[in-house]
Amino acid sequence: MGHTARQLDEVGTPPINPDGSSLPDASGAAPTTHPALLDWVREVRELTQPADVVWVDGSEEENRRLTDGLVDSGTFVRLNPETFPNSFAAFSDPKDVARVEEQTFICSRDEREAGFTNNWMDPDEMKAKLTGLFSGSMRGRTMYVIPFVMGHLDAEDPKFGVEITDSAYVVTSMRIMATIGTAVLDRMTELDAPFVPALHSLGAPLAEGEADVPWPCNEEKWIVHFPEERSIWSYGSGYGGNALLGKKCYALRIASVMARDEGWLAEHMLILKLTSPQDKTYYLSAAFPSACGKTNLALLDPTIEGWKVETLGDDITWMRFGKEGELRAVNPEAGLFGVAPGTGWGTNPNAMRAIAKGNSVFTNVALTDDGGVWWEGMTDEVPAHLTDWQGRDWTPDMDHPAAHPNARFCTPIDQIDMLAEEYNRPDGVELSAILFGGRRKTTVPLVTQSRNWANGIFMGSTLSSETTAAAAGQVGRVRRDPMAMLPFIGYDAGDYLRHWLTLSAGADQARLPKIFLVNWFRRTASGGFAWPGFGDNSRVLKWVIERLEGTADAVETPIGFVPTGDALDLTGLDMTPAEVEAAVHVDAVEWAQELEGIEQWYERFGDSLPEELKGQLEELKQRFSVA
Repeated sequence: MGHTARQLDEVGTPPINPDGSSLPDASGAAPTTHPALLDWVREVRELTQPADVVWVDGSEEENRRLTDGLVDSGTFVRLNPETFPNSFAAFSDPKDVARVEEQTFICSRDEREAGFTNNWMDPDEMKAKLTGLFSGSMRGRTMYVIPFVMGHLDAEDPKFGVEITDSAYVVTSMRIMATIGTAVLDRMTELDAPFVPALHSLGAPLAEGEADVPWPCNEEKWIVHFPEERSIWSYGSGYGGNALLGKKCYALRIASVMARDEGWLAEHMLILKLTSPQDKTYYLSAAFPSACGKTNLALLDPTIEGWKVETLGDDITWMRFGKEGELRAVNPEAGLFGVAPGTGWGTNPNAMRAIAKGNSVFTNVALTDDGGVWWEGMTDEVPAHLTDWQGRDWTPDMDHPAAHPNARFCTPIDQIDMLAEEYNRPDGVELSAILFGGRRKTTVPLVTQSRNWANGIFMGSTLSSETTAAAAGQVGRVRRDPMAMLPFIGYDAGDYLRHWLTLSAGADQARLPKIFLVNWFRRTASGGFAWPGFGDNSRVLKWVIERLEGTADAVETPIGFVPTGDALDLTGLDMTPAEVEAAVHVDAVEWAQELEGIEQWYERFGDSLPEELKGQLEELKQRFSVA
């Protein structure tokens, strides 16, 4: 495979293979004088023993060489340039298809720091284990050094990272998901900036003359975070967030620890811009667990006249309090890494239009006979013949899906037609509202406004979804997911909730965003959905904005404020005020069971649960007792 000439010129003795031979010297000078980075690259090279080292410059020419090489090696299939220009499909090993939460660790010095939501191992013990695995792990492969920045390069406090990987698939995907390459490296060097070292290896060394496979990986997988030293080690998987270490590993798990220490928030949230018919602008963020409509909301097409929706991001939000005590939000990513199944022309046309512009990498989708891609939910009509994600012929009468349920698209965010121009602001936008949303058939109303900020944190801390058939475990079981961050909090969950509460204390209380809880998935007595969802969720957002303005009616309930039957705009919708009332009804019997569930959930936090949240639960019980 061809690669850039910007390779590492090592200083001193070249690394030695176990057989006593020297590793080949990489020609050309290292394109930086950043001492800490040069030292780390040298250490990793000596440990992993690659055939050569490439400093990624992020250029079009480099990307073309990499993608050509991936096509030649069988890792990429080049798609039809008429329908999917400059786009590629990749197909993983069937044993490497998703996040491996059971092998994801937070290795803090003190076990208590990791908390009950994370796997923990002593960092010295883990380092010894990983050092053994990484020893020689890149033999026969190219080691790529990817400088990247989360957010804007000209931000007041840019957050840098460097991923070292032996996967060209990772390089091409990171180029979409983050700002990478020469400009980033030059800025890092100029500032002598700290950076998060993110080390990744497929764990598939090649002996001399050994043939490679299209998707190299290792059966043993580790995704490990060392919060005190702000570092990430990932071994064995080439897939998604396991390998694209700027995503969940950095932007949430490590960044949440940085945010705790530096006084900001790193959250699993989208950012929306809403413009009213009066041309007034509002920004809101929203947190949803997986399979709860997050991407569809981020790319919402409103169904009500005069309202405009634009997006700033679909997955991760970093929030800081500004100089006037306002809460400001930025999206630190440069691309969309979305679940493909369920994303379609009928449900999410904005995502589909972005994908149709090309420049995308698809993983574990199906291939059409004309050189395109397809997945379940993409179109109403199912193609008569496909090649499924495992390379087999597929027809609609088969009993397995054509695309893997976790198939992905990786697409540049600037291809979204509805991308707000504020996405490019280094200091972000001021939030007016925060939404927390889960998937519940009963109990939780369509929309509820919290009584105050602390009550909103209580709502977020008890956020829940019912497990679906796609999830492990019993179907219909309520799974708590605080702020939709359960797999991503990089430290103790109780301390994380306390950080939310204490951080706001120094803010302008009048400018704190109002917090709402939403549930698009409530069912009627007959089993149908109580709310149409998708673009009609804009009607709920309109009510949210009108509540901020003090113009929308609401009913006070023990859990918060819900719309009156006629407070939602039902124009053009086949729905009555009585049906709205049913969708927001608070049932005391259902909530008696819910309170028990919250109590059991809070018990798991032990002593780290903030007293303020215990108080919120007691007040809620009291309100139900007198209701």
